[in-house]
Amino acid sequence: MKKLIVILGFLTFSFSSIAGTLDVVKERGKLMCGSNTGLAGFGNPNDEGVWEGIDVDVCRAVAAAVLGDSMAVEFVPTTSKVRFTVLQSGEIDMLSRNTTWTLQRDVELGLEFVGVNYYDGQGFMVRKDLGVSSASELDGASVCIQVGTTTEMNLADYFKANGMSYEPIPVETNSEADAAYLAGRCDIYTTDASGLYASRAGYPDPSAHMVLPEIISKEPLGPAVRHGDSEWADIVRWSLNAMIIAEEKGITSANVDEMLNSKDPETLRLLGVTKADTGAYGSWLGLDDDWAYQIIKQVGNYSESFEKHIGVNTPINIARGLNALYKDGGILYAPPFR
Repeated sequence: MKKLIVILGFLTFSFSSIAGTLDVVKERGKLMCGSNTGLAGFGNPNDEGVWEGIDVDVCRAVAAAVLGDSMAVEFVPTTSKVRFTVLQSGEIDMLSRNTTWTLQRDVELGLEFVGVNYYDGQGFMVRKDLGVSSASELDGASVCIQVGTTTEMNLADYFKANGMSYEPIPVETNSEADAAYLAGRCDIYTTDASGLYASRAGYPDPSAHMVLPEIISKEPLGPAVRHGDSEWADIVRWSLNAMIIAEEKGITSANVDEMLNSKDPETLRLLGVTKADTGAYGSWLGLDDDWAYQIIKQVGNYSESFEKHIGVNTPINIARGLNALYKDGGILYAPPFR
């Protein structure tokens, strides 16, 4: 009997810790978002202390959809080592900080990845004066690498497969990695290629560093929530999808009011102008009919977010590549809004 009571107590705790996130967020009046400790273009406070970046915008989109206010977010910086723990424990409502979707994380860790907001791959950055032009020349190098990441395993696999050795220099945050690399504690810095470009843009002399051409892994980065609350997972998933569909339809933060008079049926469904036979699309999610309108008006579509924070006209200077829409040569794709 004692054993049964313990089990029931655990189940009650587990259920209460993961269920009803939508109601919790509404009652609290703000969204708790797990963010990076600081990665320019993805998640980082600006000079005024306001968080910005494409990962930040996913959280702001959810806040706009749920609370009608994209600024009603508290960002909780998380290292790669603790990011899953704070989500599992309920300290945050969602995680949006350059995190790779993998089998173990999606299943064994009890998380649910709801989409991909950046398709990436692991790369290597070196100082140009090191005199190498390919990852195949890195035998015996010292490598700065963040602990608790997929990059650790990818690095080991790559060097083993190519018959090379390396000396790992473990760090916990991007800032620690940058400091160690710039101080010469390691020959190479490896992480997602997007992170390397973001770091390099902030170095005193970006031109002194180069990202090698090899990409050694698939790193689909996206927001995650806890398993067991499908209503909340749907909201986060479709908040991201709304930004992607808005780009597909040419709806921007500047023209969204004009698009309320569009003749395109999917556009009108997205913006809450027309409803399904079984009810309003917003009601299916437990949200107001204009939830997607609020996302686009306050945050923008996917392209607006990308180009503002990491695009070719920013210091980070990343081309759309795989992250272009499917119809523009990339693989970015959202399910139909119907």
